[in-house]
Amino acid sequence: MSASTDPRTTRKATRQCKKSSLWTPPYRSFTIGLLLVVTLVAFEAMGVATALPTIASELDGQRWYSWSFTLFMAASAVGTVLAGRLADHRGPALPLLLALPLFAAGLVLAGAAPNMPVLLVARALQGMGGGSVAVPLYVLIARVYPERDRPEAFGVMSAAWVVPSLLGPAVSGVVTEYLHWRWVFLGLAPLVLLGAVFLASTVLRSGSEREGAARERRGLVPAALGAGAGTIGINWAAQHPGAVSAVFGALAAVLLWRCFLVLLPAGTLRARPGVPMLVLARGLLAGVFFTAEAFVPLVLTVVHGYSPALAGIPLTLASLGWTLGAFLQSRWERISREGMIARGFLLVVAAVAGVGAIAPSWGPAWVVLLSWSLGGAGMGIAITSTAVGVLGRSEESERGFNSAALQISDMLGQALLIGLGGVLVNLLSSTGEPTVGVLVLTATLIVIGLTGARLVIRSGRTILDGR
Repeated sequence: MSASTDPRTTRKATRQCKKSSLWTPPYRSFTIGLLLVVTLVAFEAMGVATALPTIASELDGQRWYSWSFTLFMAASAVGTVLAGRLADHRGPALPLLLALPLFAAGLVLAGAAPNMPVLLVARALQGMGGGSVAVPLYVLIARVYPERDRPEAFGVMSAAWVVPSLLGPAVSGVVTEYLHWRWVFLGLAPLVLLGAVFLASTVLRSGSEREGAARERRGLVPAALGAGAGTIGINWAAQHPGAVSAVFGALAAVLLWRCFLVLLPAGTLRARPGVPMLVLARGLLAGVFFTAEAFVPLVLTVVHGYSPALAGIPLTLASLGWTLGAFLQSRWERISREGMIARGFLLVVAAVAGVGAIAPSWGPAWVVLLSWSLGGAGMGIAITSTAVGVLGRSEESERGFNSAALQISDMLGQALLIGLGGVLVNLLSSTGEPTVGVLVLTATLIVIGLTGARLVIRSGRTILDGR
């Protein structure tokens, strides 16, 4: 028997083909930089909220407290759109190598801020820089790694959020208490630049050229600003009932709809199969999961009498489940991306049902420990699959726009449904007795999640029939 026909040789070759390339010498530096940069951006996003009350008090800026989040989110949306546009027209290297110094500059300015207005400017810079990071990294993952390794690369990117979500708030609190809140920002800036160093050689080699002629799209930045304003307007109107608020909310809804038509791929709001459906699924998943998660600690503390520390355990378990899900999706080679996303939707729906089950005082509180772990796993499977699916089905010259659309859909899905959740709970109950509001909210989210799963399955069947 020749070596070429030896089954042992064939199996060995197959294992080598399937072996990940992420940590081999040609890709190792980029993988380390990818992990470091995403971890630092996530740490800043997760940790700063712990330090912010102290910051606002010291800088006498309590009245500007919420603006630190609002400006960050608005600037992040604009940065995401700009990064997508630049990635399509100039290649992904330029937006990434602009975003990292901008993010670092925002950290340094925040650490040195003498007053609240300067801190708000710094938060806007952080939002612009942090929002501009993900899109070029998505495009670079498609350029740098072999196609078989892209699911694992996105799994690594998702996993990079886990340590910050677990430790970020606690570390930020310790730094604020025992050192100074300024080091929450200043301590990250050198590490961001270190991540840029690890990325630089691969980015300049693989990301300096654009691929094909990008489609000219007008009005992206105004649309990003308008979407942020429209979302804030709807939420404000819903929380301040009245005739004037109703008119204001209707105008905000019209503005938001018009912005969606510009920022998202054609057919997204009609759930057209392919990339548009994947983008819509991203927004629905993020909206359903994070809206329910916002009320998990409230139910556990108010209804079941848990301490704040114990009430945070399900969120920690969800982060670990997310990592597991992101890992699993890279191993399920025989399942289509739509199939994985549909499974993710169903796991998230089961998790939301678990939140509804503990909303009454007689509900078994331990159920949410299991259900929210499953929900995190569903998100790890589905969110990562939307990124892999969109990049795999996008033309080279459209990858920046479509990656930005994923991020925008994610942000706006969360903003809209969390706002809706707050309105329902406030109208139907109170924070002191939230049971009825939470039950209605979870039922609404379950319907949205099941609808998303159905649409994704229909999209997958349509694509298969088209082949």
